[in-house]
Amino acid sequence: MKLRWGRIIFALLILVAIVGVIVYFMFFNKEEEIENDPKTSENQQPVEEKKLQILDLESTSRPIAIMINNHKTAQPLQTGLNDAYLVYEIVVEGGITRMLAVFKDADTSRIGTVRSSRHYFLDYALENDAIYVHYGWSPQAEEDIYNLGINNINGMVDGSPFWRDTTLNVPTEHTVYTSIEDLKETIDNKEYRTTTEEDNLLKYSIDEIDFSTYEGAIKADEIEIEYSSYQTNTFIYDEINKVYKKYSNGEERKDYITGDNFTAKNIITYQVSNYSMDNKGRQEIENVGKGEGYLISNGYAVPITWEKDAPSRQTVYKFLNGKEITVNDGNTYIQIQPKNKNLEISPKMS
Repeated sequence: MKLRWGRIIFALLILVAIVGVIVYFMFFNKEEEIENDPKTSENQQPVEEKKLQILDLESTSRPIAIMINNHKTAQPLQTGLNDAYLVYEIVVEGGITRMLAVFKDADTSRIGTVRSSRHYFLDYALENDAIYVHYGWSPQAEEDIYNLGINNINGMVDGSPFWRDTTLNVPTEHTVYTSIEDLKETIDNKEYRTTTEEDNLLKYSIDEIDFSTYEGAIKADEIEIEYSSYQTNTFIYDEINKVYKKYSNGEERKDYITGDNFTAKNIITYQVSNYSMDNKGRQEIENVGKGEGYLISNGYAVPITWEKDAPSRQTVYKFLNGKEITVNDGNTYIQIQPKNKNLEISPKMS
């Protein structure tokens, strides 16, 4: 009898041991695996979430839009444009173009050269809810600025945020610069609103968009945009950095201070009608309406449509399927070209 009970007890002990081993491997050993897993190790650095680089989407800072001189004399003296997230270019009198560079949350210390206002540039300050910066104005621009109550800083009136670089051996009208810091001081003194609730003009993608599969896409390694016999822009694709280098009348455009190429990640180009409206040759452009154009990025051009319902309303850009465009993370040049001028989009020459 004693032998029988001894066997029973021995069997129970073996059973308990087996159950203990099973429980250990099911639970305790699993915890050790988790603790030792490099994915959960305290030494493992957390994966950093990707963020948009061109803009802080959480920012409510109000943009600042600055008129940029694009006369041939001034082009080699341009600086600060690579800090702008948007740059518009439109024709003015004499076939010359001017640009409107839009900055947000930038601290650029030298921007220019700054030139006078033309009234249709106000539409693009308005569509970005931007404070408008210029050095002088045409009669039409002066009237519209007052009538529309546009928050503006005019170097002919508010001289303090501007300076002339007297070391430049060019006519004085091509020597005016400003800075974001100086402009902000004037904005505070004028008590202009410094925040905005308006949506950004464009939607951006953190991840690179491959436009080669989009409807109507064509290879775009070189883009030639003619404004007049005076001004033709060329953008050439840099495959390594995935940006377009800007050339004006065959000359590579570089920042006067840094020497860096002026580049665009995205280019939006479309045509509007224009005509002379006074004996000075000042222009009117028919930019309210709709039409067709191209979005160009990462080596491809995609057909788009544009529509602007009113001067102060945002221009809406859509793909041919009717969906609003999204652009790659980076700055955008918006080239508003006179109608019937040459636009050539070409693949890389082999």
